[in-house]
Amino acid sequence: MISHRDNNTQRIAALDERAEALKLKRGMGIADARAMHPSIDVVEADAEADRRLLEGLADWCDRYTPLVAIDGEDGLFLDVTGCTHLFGGERAMQDEILTRFFQQGFDVRAGLASTPGAAWAAARFHGDRIVAGGEEEALLSPLPLSALRIAPETRAGLESVGLRTASAVMAAPRAPLARRFGATLLLRLDQALGRLDEAVSPRLPVAPLSVERHLAEPVMLTDDIERLVSRLAIALKTDLERRGEGARTLALLLFRVDGAVSRIAVGTSRPMREPRLIQRLFHERLTALEQSIDTGFGFDLVRLSALSVAAFDLVQGDLTGDTADDDADIALFADRVRARLGEAAVLKPVVVESHLPERAVKAVPFAEAPQRRAPAAGRAAPPRTAPPMTVYPPERPVRLFRSPEPIEVPATEIPEGPPMNFRWRRALYRVARAEGPERIAAEWWRQLPGEEEAPTRDYYRIEDSEGRRYWLYRQGLYNSAPQAAPPRWFMHGVFA
Repeated sequence: MISHRDNNTQRIAALDERAEALKLKRGMGIADARAMHPSIDVVEADAEADRRLLEGLADWCDRYTPLVAIDGEDGLFLDVTGCTHLFGGERAMQDEILTRFFQQGFDVRAGLASTPGAAWAAARFHGDRIVAGGEEEALLSPLPLSALRIAPETRAGLESVGLRTASAVMAAPRAPLARRFGATLLLRLDQALGRLDEAVSPRLPVAPLSVERHLAEPVMLTDDIERLVSRLAIALKTDLERRGEGARTLALLLFRVDGAVSRIAVGTSRPMREPRLIQRLFHERLTALEQSIDTGFGFDLVRLSALSVAAFDLVQGDLTGDTADDDADIALFADRVRARLGEAAVLKPVVVESHLPERAVKAVPFAEAPQRRAPAAGRAAPPRTAPPMTVYPPERPVRLFRSPEPIEVPATEIPEGPPMNFRWRRALYRVARAEGPERIAAEWWRQLPGEEEAPTRDYYRIEDSEGRRYWLYRQGLYNSAPQAAPPRWFMHGVFA
């Protein structure tokens, strides 16, 4: 038996057939059960392990429908609308599900109906029943109130006034029921009978496009899986071309014969639908995960899904077949590296709206960076309406330090001028030439209330006596007030 704590009392949460034969029931106190049968074996419930098991079973049920939802602590909802014909009909599909669960060592009950409420009642009170459309009332009428999925306090209130079955609630006037027991009672009743729609929220997003292959013999080798990926990618390309889209996120689902499911996802920096390129990405990913994927007794179902898609822009090629998109090879290289080493393996600098040098650029994952769009072939340049204007941006060093490094400046020619020499990393440098200053003030609009205002910076381009060039700045201004702190100098970058 399995026990759990309920209101400071250990009670039976689950029990096997031998325990049921001893007249023990769920909800009975453990003390009472031990008094009746001192030799019973009791194990404390592990809610986290039960949750992981239920999620694993939900993953496995994706082979029947992508719309799988978890119902409480011990149930699953499967929306099989439009899927039953793929398995030979409703009865054949339900029998296959029950048989496969039994072979995995689970004692399950299933019910199939046109409403979630009726299916829930059929599974829990009949065990194996298919309810045809319009027979929901006949199914629910003889069942107890718990078949309506109402709260225990509502059920107790109904029983106290003599309403002990679902048929008694159906026959009672609706208005008094709503006033005394709330609108939830009638809502659950109408949902079970099909008078109101009840949505089943899937635990995972549904892929816009999916292709799969059922295998007569399970596969275990990585090479066999890659060959299946290539074939599935060819079928997926047809659907993507018909929609004028390309895949941005792809997922490979490997269903093991014993119920375990492996999910392998790859992302692309730009829409993709070429099977050869898709196979390359999954080759890198499978190579990286080869030691962690447990094949068990093999996979009997392989599915390739496009989790997210985007418009696919065609690029005009020349007579040799080459295109003007020079970034395609770089994007493919970055995608393969990310598939092998992870999303953070390739970063791309992106310009940020800030005039502070260390904030003007940030590194983002390659797939999240904005892509440069090539001009469409044959499109004429827009007419020029104004004379050209040349703008020279301020010169910046080739190497910009992530954090400015402090330096020592013994003296300057004038208080607001460049240094005559400076000490950086324990070495003394003599200044031969200097340009500046370029004044950069703090971004006062980003300053938090009560925060001290950041000091102004004066940047100088410095060349030392050996021809090396540096970019350093003075933080703060000289102030005649005796209590004011003197300015500090920092090295921010090095020119080529």
